[in-house]
Amino acid sequence: MIKVRKAADRGRTNAGWLDSRHTFSFAEYHDPAQMGFRVLRVINDDRVAPGGGFATHGHRDMEIITYVLDGALEHKDSLGNGSIIRPGEVQRMSAGTGITHSEFNHSKTTPVHFLQIWILPERSGLAPGYEQRPIPADAQRGRLRLIASRQGRDGAVTVHQDVRVYAGTLAKGERVSHAVPSGRQLWLQVARGALSLNDQSLVEGDGVAISDERQIEARGERDAELLLFDLA
Repeated sequence: MIKVRKAADRGRTNAGWLDSRHTFSFAEYHDPAQMGFRVLRVINDDRVAPGGGFATHGHRDMEIITYVLDGALEHKDSLGNGSIIRPGEVQRMSAGTGITHSEFNHSKTTPVHFLQIWILPERSGLAPGYEQRPIPADAQRGRLRLIASRQGRDGAVTVHQDVRVYAGTLAKGERVSHAVPSGRQLWLQVARGALSLNDQSLVEGDGVAISDERQIEARGERDAELLLFDLA
């Protein structure tokens, strides 16, 4: 079964410096029918204006993945980490027992566009942690590249939950498939461009809940970038 969450149906926060689209309920946007999918709790599609950003704030008991599409995002946290996240990198922050951080557009002239993803951890009370790794562009071109998993294998960041997160880019007409292991469900998020999933057309911002399917195939309808979540 394939159930589409259309981009136009998402919640929205527009604060001037921030234009954010919420796939699932978040902050002041609340929809009881959209509280997440399995352990996937938040997908926010954020655009932050030059010089704008999120001042220091706290999180607990959440695995947070940041995936930058355009621009550069500056991160600082209470563990002493400070970094710039750019396209071709993935960041994981485990909030655990408590962490504070800030996120600002690193540029004074260019917007930053990124996806922020929250995943419920396998248990509460984990030690806070941070990790950032490169994703070579050619490693996800025309295929699904593992970028986050419980084991952190193949250069992926480590997530404290039984999930596997893949990123892929497709040129027009290019195809990629994924076999669905028994008992698992998938969420596919179109980060940009347009693609078809099992012959169903999708555009930037669309999300898809996938269950009771043995295999999926995505094909670029024009240049596209996607994230695929393989969930227990």
